[in-house]
Order: sequence, then C-alpha cells, then structure tokens
Amino acid sequence: MFRHRPVRSAALVLGTALAALTATVPAGAHPAGSTRPLPGVAPRAETAPLYDDEAGGNADADDPAIWRNAAHPDRSLVIATAKEGGLRVYDLDARQVQSVPAPPAAGPGDAPGRFNNVDLVHGLRLPSGRADVAVTTDRGHDRLRIHRIAPGRPGGPLVDITDSAAPPVFSADQAEINDQDTAYGLATWTDAATGRSYALVSRRNRTTVALLELTPTPRGTVTYGKIRSLDLPSSFRLPNGTSWTPCGEPGELPQIEGMVVDPANGMLYAGQEDVGIWRMRADLTGAAPKLVDRVREYGVPAVYDEQSEECAAGADPGFGGTRLAADVEGLTLLTEADGDGYLLASSQGDDTFALYDRELEDAGEYEGGFRVTATADGAVDGSEECDGAAALNAPLGTRYPRGLLVVQDGHDTPVDGGRDATNFAFVDLGEVLERVDG
Repeated sequence: MFRHRPVRSAALVLGTALAALTATVPAGAHPAGSTRPLPGVAPRAETAPLYDDEAGGNADADDPAIWRNAAHPDRSLVIATAKEGGLRVYDLDARQVQSVPAPPAAGPGDAPGRFNNVDLVHGLRLPSGRADVAVTTDRGHDRLRIHRIAPGRPGGPLVDITDSAAPPVFSADQAEINDQDTAYGLATWTDAATGRSYALVSRRNRTTVALLELTPTPRGTVTYGKIRSLDLPSSFRLPNGTSWTPCGEPGELPQIEGMVVDPANGMLYAGQEDVGIWRMRADLTGAAPKLVDRVREYGVPAVYDEQSEECAAGADPGFGGTRLAADVEGLTLLTEADGDGYLLASSQGDDTFALYDRELEDAGEYEGGFRVTATADGAVDGSEECDGAAALNAPLGTRYPRGLLVVQDGHDTPVDGGRDATNFAFVDLGEVLERVDG
C-alpha cells in the first residue's frame, strides 16, 4: 500500500522557538549585519493558481525551467512541475499552453506519478537528430521522465520519449517505491569533453546523489543508467566538539533537492535543505564535497515530538550562516557573457534569494540578495516559501529583452475559498541585477 507522507521540512516547523534564531538578522535585513533591507523586485506576470486538492487535480507548483526558442525568442517557454498534476508549459505571458499528466499508479494502492523537479538538456542526440529535452524526476514511480521539446507541435510542444523499460532510480521493487524514498531533486549536465549527457538525482529522505547517464535508444526513446552515487553527511562535527544532526522524523535523513551544474567548470551545487549549499564535481569524483554556505539553523539542537509532528529547537550555539534560512531550496545559475555570474539560491525560510559569485577563484563570495514582492497595485503577488527557481540571462524577445527569472510561489494570493494555492512568478532578470548591483 502506498503510504503518502507529506514533504515536511523540520526547519520550517520548529515553531516559535526558531524565531529567536534570526533575531540578530531581521527578516529581510542585509545579511552582513546592517539593518538595510534587501531590495524588492516585482514580477511582470504570474501563472494561474494550482490547487493541491481533488478538485484541482492535486496540482502543486514546484520547479521551473526556461527553454529559449532561438529562432523565435518571443515564443520561448517555461516548463514547470506540478507534482501529481504533472507538467505545465507556459508562454512568456504566463499563459498555459500545455498540461502533461503524471503517469497513473502502477496498480491499486500504489503511488501515483508525482513530478518533482525539471531541467533541460540541449541538443541530445536522438536517431531523428539532435533535440532539446526536458528531464523530470517522477518521485511517485522513482523514475526519470523525458520529453522532447517540439515547438509549434499541435497539442503542445512536449512529447514523451521515456523508454518503457527505464528502471527505478533507487528502489529495488514496487514496495520500496511505495515507501517514497525516491527520485527527488534534479540537475542535468552535458560533459563538454565527451558530449555525453547526464542527470544528477537526489533521493527523498536520504543524503544520496546519483549520477545517471541519459542514453537514447534506436527506437527514439531515452533511458538511463546509474554511473555512481555519493552520500553527503547526515551529521556534523561542530566547532565546540559536539555532533549535530538536523532534526527530522524518525528514519529520515537531511535530504537534498535544489541542484544545478555550472557548465563552465563541471561543478555541481546541491542544496541540503536543513544544512546549506554543497559544491562538488558533477561526475561525483575527486575532492570531497565542500560546504560553501550554511543555513542559519545549522548546529541548532532540536528534538522531534511525535505527538505534534514538529521539532522543538534549543538554544542557538551560533555556528550557522547569516544569509540562508532553512530550507535552502531552488538553485539556479545566472551566467554572464564574460564568464562571470551568480549562483542563485532560494532562502525559503525567510522568503529571500541569495546570490553568490560562481567563479571558483572567488570561493562562492556572497554578492547580495533580494525579495520577489507584489506589484504596487497588488494585481500580482510576490513569492513566499519558494521551492524552485530558474534564471536565463539571454534576450527573450520584447517581453524580457534582459532575461527572465521564474520563481515558485508557495502561497499564491488571494486564495479561492480557503484553498491552498501555488503558482509561478515571472520576473525581469534585468531588474533583479539592477537592484542587487545598486
């Protein structure tokens, strides 16, 4: 029997005790310690709300990716996950142009399809020629789903080309799949030296990241095979000599979701939600992963209470960072023509975004932050508890000539009859850079 366990971040449910942890860094304050508030940037548009209830098809916005139509930039697309609602495809006006359902459950009582994260591979070699594809983690079935992007195709641009024999990513059988310790976070990577394309996939409730090679078949479908995997730490030695493990439900380890690979140097950035941001080689070899920034709650002792299903926090020993409030979520790259640019991270716990220098020689230096706020007239709301984000620093026609940032909004407002709603906000990337650099 499929046991549905809602995604729960321990750091987000520590209760009022956690409020004191950020007292020295007020919400929205400049992380360097001053009281100067972070700049706000309002979206240009937002998608229609998605409702995570039966009437709404259990659709819940999570993670976006931006596909640029090189021939017609104005016709570029945003491809986004909606969990049990499958995939949604939007145009640059944030209007839906296609809805792709998640696959049904394998059998009675089994887990249904649930699309968690999405990323793109450009120029994947198929028997019919090179094509851009969207790769998605289907956490319900513990598989990857691959869709070819065919702009202008009647019925919508996404065509499912997942091979029917594609195996589970982590699970040995359907019983393990139903436990839902399955494929979760995702980042794609094409090795410039070999031209081979990969997906890096994290495992829900575990610290594992697996490297999978994407393999086209003679039938025109795409499958994958595991190359190797790596386990990030689940407990940490603190400067005072004690050991710390992030609080969570019994048996659950501090998981990773947001991930992105820098194509310039083949480095993977992975967000361990209650810990911080790691950097490592995308092929999962070589030097040990490096923790480049910590969440503020890092090192804070907490005890899980089974009755309330929450974690009660103790005193903050002061070993955490100053820029990220758990969970650290969506990671995306903002590249620039001169090779510079930023790693952008969603600081879900305080509704902000942090930017880090992506050049290795600068050691991930913090470059600033911002919020996505509502428009002045309130017609479009901002972003709260952002799960996923995607940035593309390239001209996208007349709507976004300076590039686009798409962020998930975990609390779309106004609500309809008390229903919980989520959606995606479209932000002018040029405005973001102006505010941060200013």
